[in-house]
Amino acid sequence: MISAEQLKANIAAIEQRIGEACVRAGRSRESVTLVSVTKLHPLEVVQLGWSLGLKEFGENYAQELRDKAAQFTPDGIVWHAIGALQVKNAKYVAKAAHFFHALDSLEVAAELSKRRTGVTLKCFVEVNVAGESSKAGIDPSALPSFLTSVRALPSLDVVGLTAMPPLVEEAERSRGHFSTVRELAKANGLTMLSMGTTSDFEVAIEEGATHVRVGTALFGERPA
Repeated sequence: MISAEQLKANIAAIEQRIGEACVRAGRSRESVTLVSVTKLHPLEVVQLGWSLGLKEFGENYAQELRDKAAQFTPDGIVWHAIGALQVKNAKYVAKAAHFFHALDSLEVAAELSKRRTGVTLKCFVEVNVAGESSKAGIDPSALPSFLTSVRALPSLDVVGLTAMPPLVEEAERSRGHFSTVRELAKANGLTMLSMGTTSDFEVAIEEGATHVRVGTALFGERPA
């Protein structure tokens, strides 16, 4: 498990990089939310991050989110479900998450809507901007009709788009995909963009990301 000293240093480094990217883009630091991805890390890492000022945490697996959110409940913590979701596991996200970053199925949307109580679940619709057969996401051409269907469901609030561009060694090569997502969001009346990870979050910020998902650069490699 990462030490408090190392995590503190990592947070400072990421904050500096986010701040510099915001300056380059002519944006305020407050316009970007850092989602700290704790996938497969023990709950103690979440608790340590919280003690050092992190407030928003991302989990890929619905059951892991369920368990961590049930065990750690300080006022103000925000849980983000960021991974692909099966219908049978939607109940866990509906109960525990504040945000869902991977909506690309009407079946999942309907189940989330049925299971959600209290405040609405804020959702990012995932688009497959590169047309990769191995990637999840709505084809951009199908986005308007998909949004119409989801917006008709109670208890869900579609706030933005998300995408995972192809893995590349140079972050700059993701810029075009991020730009496409930004324009799709604008065309469909959406204001939030969840895009950018450890390898390319600075370019994502420059292209309009409002939420960046950073795990490895904060917490180190995930446990096997």
